[in-house]
Amino acid sequence: MRIIQVGVPAIAMSALLMIGAHTSAVQAAGRNAGPQEPYTHEPMPPGFQVVYNELEGPLYADADGKTLYTWPMRSDGIDTVGEEAGKPTCGDDVVQTTITLNDIYHAGLLLPQPRSCVQEWPPVLAPADAKPVGSWTIVARPDGRKQWAYEGYALYTSILDKQKGDALSATHQKTRGVSARKLVSPSPLIPPQFKIVEMSTGRMITTDVGESVYTWDKDGLNKSNCDGDCLKEWSPVLAADLTRPIGEWTTFERAPGVKQWAFRQRAVYTHIYDDKENSLDGGDVPAWHNVYEEHAPAPPKEFTVQDTRSGQVLADSHGKTIYVYNCIEPTVDELACDNPDSPQLYRFTVCGSGNVAKCLQTFPYVIAAKNAESGNRTWTAIDINPETGHRAAPGEAGSLHVWAYRERPVYTFAGDKRPGEIGADSWGQEYGDRNGFKAFWLRDVYDINDE
Repeated sequence: MRIIQVGVPAIAMSALLMIGAHTSAVQAAGRNAGPQEPYTHEPMPPGFQVVYNELEGPLYADADGKTLYTWPMRSDGIDTVGEEAGKPTCGDDVVQTTITLNDIYHAGLLLPQPRSCVQEWPPVLAPADAKPVGSWTIVARPDGRKQWAYEGYALYTSILDKQKGDALSATHQKTRGVSARKLVSPSPLIPPQFKIVEMSTGRMITTDVGESVYTWDKDGLNKSNCDGDCLKEWSPVLAADLTRPIGEWTTFERAPGVKQWAFRQRAVYTHIYDDKENSLDGGDVPAWHNVYEEHAPAPPKEFTVQDTRSGQVLADSHGKTIYVYNCIEPTVDELACDNPDSPQLYRFTVCGSGNVAKCLQTFPYVIAAKNAESGNRTWTAIDINPETGHRAAPGEAGSLHVWAYRERPVYTFAGDKRPGEIGADSWGQEYGDRNGFKAFWLRDVYDINDE
């Protein structure tokens, strides 16, 4: 196995993101997930299966229950990265990065990459007699071995995933930054008129053009009581005459010859005054609720929700904004550097210019009680050695017991003095997406013209 050193161009420290003001309560924050959502069944090769993740929903997995990922090619703003369909490139070489000029790292710094791409992302190999099945095909690796692919893209598992249903190496959640890898999942079992949008509050349902859909407490089962003045603000989502039920979706006749969609037997509507996609505004109206396939698992009980100038954030028991840390290594392999098992030089540099004590002071961990539990796998309490940033053994001298989101510690910011302050949101490279911090947003950041 070779070690390759490459240089990368400068990436300036991002300015803090400041967007317009709004203050209203977030609906669905802190709710536990509901029933496991249905999905569209399709043929799979022998041994593959569907597993369930409480945040991401149904996912494809290998015979051992390890979640499957692809690495589709995309532009990262500087270079084209990832893999083309049918051409796996994740290899055995350890690619180290030498910084040439950068506002975060000093010139000449050799950034660590302790593993090769295939060590962190083991390829899902296909046996010699494997046959393609539907969307599942077989591609050749550079070394000649056969690898499974889905919709043309080579499949991998992640060394971070330990339990069946783990999905710790990629997410669509808006609280996280750039996702280099993509989860592979079956299609949701919903009518083509709707889609599922990944939000930090859960897997929310919208129309196919991005209009949020809502239910009303005053309706009956498969019955709408919204008429008269109600229809001045709410539009029933109508179904075509020949529409048939699918999954948890049914229709009912709201007027002679007029069908309306219902989800879990509750009539669905759009809000006439919503002026942006994936809006949560209609949920502020008493008795009206955004519709979710699954709500996000509840955060720790002592956490709070705080209004900010730009929306709403998750906060600790004192009202201090919670921050998540994002990091993808600046190499062609795009390995993750945001978890306690990865090199901590990236985080120590962006939060303390390499000074560990300064980093700990600027972005302190959110401490968890000794026996703290959240009741779900998304929020956990883990032991951390603050001097190294790596995991510590339980009870290890000097270790901290801290809250973690998807096995990544969460932080507060020393510069936030009052509840609702978000002084470190988008702190770091590429607005905190590449290497830096983001506030844990529960509600979409509002348009700059919202006042």
